Amino acid sequence: MTSSHLSDTTLQQLPKGVAIPGYDRSKVVPGIVHLGVGAFHRAHQAAYVDDCLAAGEMDWGIVGVSLRSVDTRDALSPQDGLYTLAIRSSGEEKLRVIGSIGSMLVAPEDPGAVLAALTDPRTRIVTLTITEKAYLRAAGGGLDTAHPDVVHDLANPQMPKTAHGFLAEALARRRDAGTPPFTVLCCDNLPANGATLHRLLTEFAELRDARLGTKGDASLASHIADQVAFPSSMVDRIVPATTDADRARIAVELGVEDAWPVMTEPFCQWVIEDRFPAGRPAWERFGVTMVEDVGPFEDMKLRLLNGAHSGIAYLGLLSGHATVDRAFADPAIRQFVDALWAEAIPTLPEDAGLDTSAYTAELAERFSNTALAHRTAQIANDGSQKLPQRIVASAIERLHASAAPRHLMLVVAAWIAACEARGKSLPEAHFTDPLDVPMTAICGSRLSATETAAAVFDLAGFAKGEPGRERLMELTANHLEQLRRGGPAAAFATLGS
Repeated sequence: MTSSHLSDTTLQQLPKGVAIPGYDRSKVVPGIVHLGVGAFHRAHQAAYVDDCLAAGEMDWGIVGVSLRSVDTRDALSPQDGLYTLAIRSSGEEKLRVIGSIGSMLVAPEDPGAVLAALTDPRTRIVTLTITEKAYLRAAGGGLDTAHPDVVHDLANPQMPKTAHGFLAEALARRRDAGTPPFTVLCCDNLPANGATLHRLLTEFAELRDARLGTKGDASLASHIADQVAFPSSMVDRIVPATTDADRARIAVELGVEDAWPVMTEPFCQWVIEDRFPAGRPAWERFGVTMVEDVGPFEDMKLRLLNGAHSGIAYLGLLSGHATVDRAFADPAIRQFVDALWAEAIPTLPEDAGLDTSAYTAELAERFSNTALAHRTAQIANDGSQKLPQRIVASAIERLHASAAPRHLMLVVAAWIAACEARGKSLPEAHFTDPLDVPMTAICGSRLSATETAAAVFDLAGFAKGEPGRERLMELTANHLEQLRRGGPAAAFATLGS
C-alpha cells in the first residue's frame, strides 16, 4: 500500500507513462459550474475541459457541486481536485490525471457557497449531470409540483435543495445585479434535454413568481423563457462504477493512492447545439461536434445505445449475467439486441445523415469490451425514468407506422420481471428506482400479467394519452407472462414464433 496520495505535490512524481495536466493549475480561472459531479462528468465533460485548459483556454476551470452526497468532495478535495481517468479496452489501459476541477462544493452543507459560485460574473456556463430522476418530472412530463423538495425550494428560495431552485435563485440574483445570465447546458439522457430543462425551470419560476407576487418585467419566468440559453446536447461514454479492486490497481500503477479514480472506455462523444451567448470553450478542437440541432444524434443514442443497454441489463439480470460483456456474449441476448435495433432504427429520421449501420457495429464492439466489467445492476437503476425515452418512444412510433414493437416491449416486461425478482432470484436491493415503494406493492400483489402491466403503466405514466397505449400494455403483458413461466428463454422463443 502506498503512503501518499495524488495531489499537486505528488503530480510530478508519477510514472512517465501517466498523462498529467499540461498547464499551470494555479492560473486557471473558474468559468463553469457543474451540478452533479459523478463519475460520468469526470470521464466526459471534465476531460474535454481539461483539453481546453491544456490548449491555453485558462478561464474555463470547473467548480464542481454535489447536490446531495459529500463522497466525491471528500475524495477529491485532499487530492486538490485531481483524479485518474483509466481508459480501458480489452487489450490495454491508459492512465490520465484530470485537473480541470478546481474546487468542490456540497450543496446541503453550504447552499450559500453554491449560489455565490453560480452568481460569480466569471461563471458563464452551468453544466448538469444529475440523472433523469433529479429533474423531478411528474408522470405527464411536467414539473412534479408536489415533490417535497420543490415545495421546499418555493418556500425557501434562498436555501434551495434542487437544481431548479439553485438555477432560479442564481439567475434572479444575476439579473438583479445586472450580470448577464449563464448558459445552462444539460448533459443528461433526456429527450431534447435543453428544451426539457428550459420548460421545467420556466414552470418552476412561474410558481416562484406567483408565490412572491412578481409580475411583468419583474417576472423571473419571463426572464428565463426569453433571455437564458438552454442548448441541448448528447453525451456518450460508458462509465462503470469504480471498485475497490480498481482503486488498488491504480494505486500500484501510480505509486500513490487515488481515492476515486474513474474507469471508462476509449470511445467518447459529445454533440452540442451551438448557442452560447456568454461564450464557450473551443470544444470542437478536441472532438466535440457543434451543431444547429442535436435531436437526430440524441435520438440515435437514446434508442440504439441506451435502449439496448436497458434490454441487456434486465434480460442479463434475469439470465444470471453480472456484466454487459457477459450478457452480450450470450447468443440469445445478442440476437435479441440485433432485432431490437432493427425495430428502433426505422423510428430515426432518414434525412439526418445518420449512419446507423456503422453506429450499431461500433456499439457491438463497445458492449463486448471485457475490461470495463460494466455491471448490469448499475444500468438497471431508475428504469421508470429511463424507459420512456429509451424504449417507449420508439414503440409508439412503431405503432404509428403500423409495425409491432414486440422486441421493444420485451424490455419493459423484463424491467417489471426484474423488479419482481428482487428478494427472490436477485438480491433485495440489487438495483433501485424512484418508484420502488409502489412498484414493490404491485409486484407483491399477485396480479395477473395483464393487471400488472396496466398497474405499472399507470404508475410510471408510460405512453400516457397515446392511442396505442392499450396495445403496448397487451404486448408487455404477453411478454411478462412468458418471463414468469420460463424466464428469458421462454420470451425469446415466443418472439421467434
